[in-house]
Amino acid sequence: MKFPCRLDKFISHLAELPRSKARAAIKSQVACVNGEVITAFDFQVTQQDNVLFHDQPLVFLGKRYFMLNKPIGYVCANSDELHKTVFDLLDEPNMADFHIAGRLDIDTTGLVLITNDGEWSHKITSPKKNKFKTYLVETQEPITDDALQQLRDGVQLHNEKDLTRPAIAEREGNYGLRLSISEGKYHQVKRMLAAVDNKVVELHREQIAGIKLGEDLAAGEYRPLTAAEIKL
Repeated sequence: MKFPCRLDKFISHLAELPRSKARAAIKSQVACVNGEVITAFDFQVTQQDNVLFHDQPLVFLGKRYFMLNKPIGYVCANSDELHKTVFDLLDEPNMADFHIAGRLDIDTTGLVLITNDGEWSHKITSPKKNKFKTYLVETQEPITDDALQQLRDGVQLHNEKDLTRPAIAEREGNYGLRLSISEGKYHQVKRMLAAVDNKVVELHREQIAGIKLGEDLAAGEYRPLTAAEIKL
């Protein structure tokens, strides 16, 4: 939300109401700015103003950043008719303009970043920024030395023109792999393993752009990012 901001937009956003209902409420004289009843929809509000709506304060909380340990069965979407979304796991006010920085499939677990700062999330997720995302992969077949080298060199994905960018690939046991990639192609990790004649059985993301999933976060739990993590 940019300031100064129209009063109807401010109320609609923070009270999570359709703009039409926010305007009807303003017209019925239940909106106050700095102690004065305001009935003009286009009245300009700043972040320093004291806004009351039905005698309750509305406060814009600014840019916010959260990490979530996503469980299986949740989709990375703001809403979904068939499945629960990661937003169902958050108990926070004023989440209407939040989005996910780096989505995960419904059957993938681990680190999800959620924010209302579009510029920040672009820096995190844009392939041009060359930020690595790290996954723990359990595979159906043993990880061979040849497969490791192919992943490190870049593999040819089905229906893709170019090879994947070189990945950081480390074996974690016979059927385990720690894989770091700087791209975000559709189902990329699963397709990369398919390209080396293997299959992903379980997939868990543990890091994005230097931000590591908190070890204290159980599946379904979340917390705000620290200032140091935001700067990463």
